[in-house]
Amino acid sequence: MKRLNNETAQQMPGPHLLLVVVVVVAGCLIKTASGFANGKVSQACGNMIPQHGHDSSSKPAPYNITLDKHTFSPGDHITVTLLVAPTSGSISFKGFLIEARDAGNPDGPAVGSFSLLNPSESQLLHCGHTQGSAVSHTSKSKKTEIQAVWEAPKNPPAGVQFMATVVQKYKVYWVQIPGPVVSLNGATGVPPPNPTPTTTTAAVTTTLSALTRPFSSEGCGRSKSCLRDPVGCDPGRDPLCFFLSFTPEERTVLFELSGPADGYLSFALSLDKWMGNDDVYLCVRDGDSVDINAAYASGRTHPELASENVLSDTAWRLADGVIQCRFRRDILLPRQIESRFNLDQSYFLFIAHGRAEDGVIYRHDRQPLISTHQTVITGPPENLAGSRSSLLIKFHGVFMLVAWMTTVTTGVIIARYFKHDWPETRLFGRRLWFQVHRVLMTLTVLLTCVGFSLPFIYRGGWSRHAGSHPYLGCTVMALSFIQPIMALLRPATDSSRRYIFNWMHLGTGTIARVLAVVAIFLGIQQQALLLPGPWSTGVLAGCVVWGVLVDLLLEFHSKVVIVTGRTLAEDEEKILGTHSDSERQRKVSRFKKIVLAVFLVGNVGFLSVLLNTIRNV
Repeated sequence: MKRLNNETAQQMPGPHLLLVVVVVVAGCLIKTASGFANGKVSQACGNMIPQHGHDSSSKPAPYNITLDKHTFSPGDHITVTLLVAPTSGSISFKGFLIEARDAGNPDGPAVGSFSLLNPSESQLLHCGHTQGSAVSHTSKSKKTEIQAVWEAPKNPPAGVQFMATVVQKYKVYWVQIPGPVVSLNGATGVPPPNPTPTTTTAAVTTTLSALTRPFSSEGCGRSKSCLRDPVGCDPGRDPLCFFLSFTPEERTVLFELSGPADGYLSFALSLDKWMGNDDVYLCVRDGDSVDINAAYASGRTHPELASENVLSDTAWRLADGVIQCRFRRDILLPRQIESRFNLDQSYFLFIAHGRAEDGVIYRHDRQPLISTHQTVITGPPENLAGSRSSLLIKFHGVFMLVAWMTTVTTGVIIARYFKHDWPETRLFGRRLWFQVHRVLMTLTVLLTCVGFSLPFIYRGGWSRHAGSHPYLGCTVMALSFIQPIMALLRPATDSSRRYIFNWMHLGTGTIARVLAVVAIFLGIQQQALLLPGPWSTGVLAGCVVWGVLVDLLLEFHSKVVIVTGRTLAEDEEKILGTHSDSERQRKVSRFKKIVLAVFLVGNVGFLSVLLNTIRNV
């Protein structure tokens, strides 16, 4: 009975599941992108100007503000409605910001607080010292009417005027559209409504010209510094070349940026290798032209366009899906211009690209290209090297590939098919196959533990943009710990409960291997370690299939040996004696060792290609 249970456990189709995983996962990999249109515009509370880098519209606003009452007392509620003007037809709006101001001081802080009537389309903002003192949009969906309820403060001014900034689309918006003035009951000398905004926009205005020919890598390392991906590419010849060059001049630096992008191309100067608190320069496609702007990224947020024009001699070119832009910037800027870095210091360089719609940029499509070391912008010309993946993330990928593509597969093959090949050979008092298996599995657990910790060290916590990959990784890590614990607590070989351990050990290990393969397939599609596809996915699939085929070959061979071996052994023993049985065992063992050697050669070949690809990302 024990023998039957052990043999049944060994016949479970563990390796077959991996082949199914390869087929399913390889065809189901998708990529997503995120955007920024959530209405969290607290930075615009004061002047109510959206940071869009364009002037507000000079045309009459096609929107009105209406109220359900025109006098109030402290604590009263007034329903405020922002809607499309009756004469404007079907014009809608995407974004808005509504505030109430002291009619005698419309440039002052917001007055009172709001509550929501359309929570799916509006949200409260904290402007000044009052929570909920402004209302804004939650998404860029089209709207024709928004309502909110305003509550008068305990000590209100004599008159309160409502005003709104409304965004029809990114480049078309109106700032501080004046609404009605409500009067405090019993108050005298209430100021009249303010018919026009008291605050004017301070948008960047830059004269643009079109480039007549593409950029070139000529002079890189001699007259200008260059950061390129792929290394050594020429933007004049290779449309897939991401290229940034900068040439110091007497008082300015000439920048050239080129790369394939659907919506925008950008680069940033940073004091570290983390996105955030960076000096950003954007080349955003707008129809058949390109807008060139300076911006600042505060934390891992949407960059805010600069209100000061710090760029000159701007020019652009669009051709074959490639965006190219050129501009000059002063090396030193006045102290009053905030968020701009002086160019006589050393910085890391970032190059990013992504999608844009109506001038709105979305989250970058790939991990930014980051220079490997800081460089002084006005320093000697050099050819800079860069990478789209952190060294910690690269080691994470290496450790997981070695653990779950090589050591665990080899350890399973040794335990499943080589138990009887070294019957008398022992290592430290244990049979050789068991010691080899235990070393390989211990190495797998150690590599998994180290590899598992590296992304958390790199991110400083959980990654919100990695999809199901980290959840699968956590599950694999837990199963990796359970396996050696079960092995330590296993019953004796002749125990009646030994078959329970055999099934649990085999089942847990098979589940861990399947989930690890899925996690690795998803991992090479992550922005933090995006391997070039689709051939890299094919190489990984080939590595998995190679292991499955070897496993199936040895499984088939063992079944043939078991079925035919008994009959052959009986016939040979009658004719040749017992010597023939030992000879047959040597042939079987020799065949399995050859298969194992061939497997290791192929596995190491696949693994070497993947590791070299990771090194070059």
